[in-house]
Amino acid sequence: MDEKAIGQAMRTLQIFAAMVYFAPEFDEELGAAGLEPGLMCYFGGRAAPMGAVPASVVHATFYNFNPERVRENVPRLWGLAGPEKLVEARLVAADRALHRMLDPEVLHSPQVAEAAELARRAALSADTEGRPLAAAHQELEWPGEPHMVLWQGIATLREHRGDGHIATLVEAGLGGLQSMVSHSATRAGFLPSFAQDHRGWSPEQWDAAVRELSARGVVDEEGGITDEGSALRARIEAATDRLAAVPWQALGDTGAERLIEIGCALSSSLVAAGCLPSEGVFFPR
Repeated sequence: MDEKAIGQAMRTLQIFAAMVYFAPEFDEELGAAGLEPGLMCYFGGRAAPMGAVPASVVHATFYNFNPERVRENVPRLWGLAGPEKLVEARLVAADRALHRMLDPEVLHSPQVAEAAELARRAALSADTEGRPLAAAHQELEWPGEPHMVLWQGIATLREHRGDGHIATLVEAGLGGLQSMVSHSATRAGFLPSFAQDHRGWSPEQWDAAVRELSARGVVDEEGGITDEGSALRARIEAATDRLAAVPWQALGDTGAERLIEIGCALSSSLVAAGCLPSEGVFFPR
């Protein structure tokens, strides 16, 4: 399979792992572990595989959050719940969410077990130099149930792709806030209102980034994407696809196609079950 095809498939496949951060079970389980609901759970749950890292590391690896919002929660959260406890809480949350939204017969099917071993093989084959979140996920112990092996494998591939994506953004000269503004301008990601609120940026900071990108020709004065900006974002996505393709080579075309077939069907079922917010977060399709 070519890099673009794998990249397109990953945009759907990653929903199987990313859904946990939108699931009510996530705040419930991490809250029971000791964290406060909201961004503290997100920072703690996603960063926990790296250990009790400082705010600067969370900001660097998550990339597009206001550093002040990170410092409000990190390292305070590590005093409320240790990393190992949060890794386990995230697994429990993902398991509960998957069982709520998918038929147990599907989750425990031979097809899911097949996809789980493919995802594990790809995740363990991932090149992690310069990819801290992927490296941390690669070192986690594997769950026992196949559907959770699949979840962890896809989560690792998602972080591998994300680490590479950040490298392409840095090379393109787009900081965290500028990357959010330019991506929202393409109407392919978060609505600006959600991006500002969830990533912790004020309207004034967002508008300042629009002015900076407008001066570069990436967006227009109203924040809409320009032809030059579209070309820049296309180059970023193409480079991200190229950097993310290595783990898939371990599967060969047949294995890659099979993981995508099974995994994307599961992701589509999760979307149909309402795993992602329907309003106020993403641009309507």
